[in-house]
Amino acid sequence: MHHESRGGFQTTKGTKHTKEENFLLLVLLMVLVVSDVFVVLTRAQTFRGEVTTVEIPVTVTDNTGRLILGLSKDDFEIYEDGDQQPVTQFSDKRTPVSVGVLLDISDSMRGQPIIDARTSVDRFLSDLLDPGDEAFVESFNHLPRILSAWTGPPSKLKGKLEGEKPTGGTAIYDAIFAATPMLLRHTRSRAALIVISDGADTASDHSLAQTRETLRRSDAFVYAVAVDSATDARVSTKVSPEALREITAPSGGYTEVIKTYEDIGPATERIADELNHQYTIGYATLKPQDGSWRSLRVRVKNHDYLARSRRGYYATIPATKSTQK
Repeated sequence: MHHESRGGFQTTKGTKHTKEENFLLLVLLMVLVVSDVFVVLTRAQTFRGEVTTVEIPVTVTDNTGRLILGLSKDDFEIYEDGDQQPVTQFSDKRTPVSVGVLLDISDSMRGQPIIDARTSVDRFLSDLLDPGDEAFVESFNHLPRILSAWTGPPSKLKGKLEGEKPTGGTAIYDAIFAATPMLLRHTRSRAALIVISDGADTASDHSLAQTRETLRRSDAFVYAVAVDSATDARVSTKVSPEALREITAPSGGYTEVIKTYEDIGPATERIADELNHQYTIGYATLKPQDGSWRSLRVRVKNHDYLARSRRGYYATIPATKSTQK
């Protein structure tokens, strides 16, 4: 009897110990659940903090090149790396622009050509841009020469090219390389680069491919005014519209070929008109800013219209984030 009682006591004690273990397990489980919820909430808050807005200036034209105005947010579609993104920002108002003007002063620009070019650039800077914009001017022959830092209003740069004397060869690619650091430091919400030249690149240390790649680091629209003059019969030194289009098209800009130096003025007027009538659209990307290249495509739902914008951007790591818009 004593032995059975003792055995019964041991059984009862064993049952009591199991209940204590169960209680401890339940407490531990509750602690784990609460911890998991806290971690999830913390991660969600961190994730929300890493949302980045990508803004894209866009030009819309019809198939004749006429600018299309009056569109709304619902008229646009944005694709990042092939995936459609909801349009979260939209504006059809003009915003300030930073513009770099690169003028060819090689030997072929002697005489009336340089006079016509200077007159056109001065008018562009003083009359066609807004006082709230900023600009810089660069001349180039076989060597690039930046003549001013970013300056606002742009009218202050009128006459900046007056002392430049045409001589030497043509290094368009090197000129663009020299301008790229300026573009990365622009302070207005949009940026553009205008290259005016009447010759093929004959003197650059950089290649066309390298030039295209360095411009991918910039958010600037790149425009080229190519003077294909009938008075210059040297095929080897004639301007190459095909090469210039390889530079301008990925940026959302364009290359215009003109026949006379007097046409530089109307050509720069058309560029100013475009810069004055761009849309700005945007979307929120949830992808990390890891420095990778992201392709972009902007479409207008009305397929009779063409949207021009940059074709991608580098998702700049926040610690080194520059002026990505």
